[in-house]
Amino acid sequence: MGTLRHRDSAHKTRGIFYNVPAGRRDGRVSRLAEVTQNLPPPTFNAQQLIANFARKGLSADEMVTLSGAHSIGVSHCSSFSSRLYAFNATFAQDPSLDPAYAAYLKTKCPPPSNATQANPTVPLDSITAITLDNSYYRQLLKLRGLLTSDETLYTNPSTSEMVVKNAKNGFAWSVKFANAMVKMGSIDVLTGNQGEIRELCSVVN
Repeated sequence: MGTLRHRDSAHKTRGIFYNVPAGRRDGRVSRLAEVTQNLPPPTFNAQQLIANFARKGLSADEMVTLSGAHSIGVSHCSSFSSRLYAFNATFAQDPSLDPAYAAYLKTKCPPPSNATQANPTVPLDSITAITLDNSYYRQLLKLRGLLTSDETLYTNPSTSEMVVKNAKNGFAWSVKFANAMVKMGSIDVLTGNQGEIRELCSVVN
């Protein structure tokens, strides 16, 4: 059901629509540990991202293409505040982050002080936060990628040209995005007696 939900969300936020092969069996249990094992953290660099997606049979270009989903949604300050405050011994702030954008982010995310501090959210794409489009890539060209794992796609030579192409041609990106989503939907498919065919999509039988 997740594959269908992803497709419908893409359609509602821009109009990208694609056919999804039906008939997948759903799992009976969801485990947080399995999510964190499979989703790359926001601190990954390009090479780590490429390796992470390769383990699932996805190419570097498909990884960059799917990253465009960050054109919608939000991120907690804790996922990127290290880029704003005490970045390293040389730079107080991540030099790959546009200074004006960093100043804006600091108005939304105060310096971390304690574990009970509020953890606000900000849009992953500061321009078209509720529209699935290639604005995400245009922001990367301006060094306005929110997460380290976003901006590294442009600053790393192995993926930078892919970002440029997606920024220039939104239609070509949307076609690649649809194809990559369909391919991702066929990863780790349950077979035989694994999982179940849901009688009601939102709950286990």
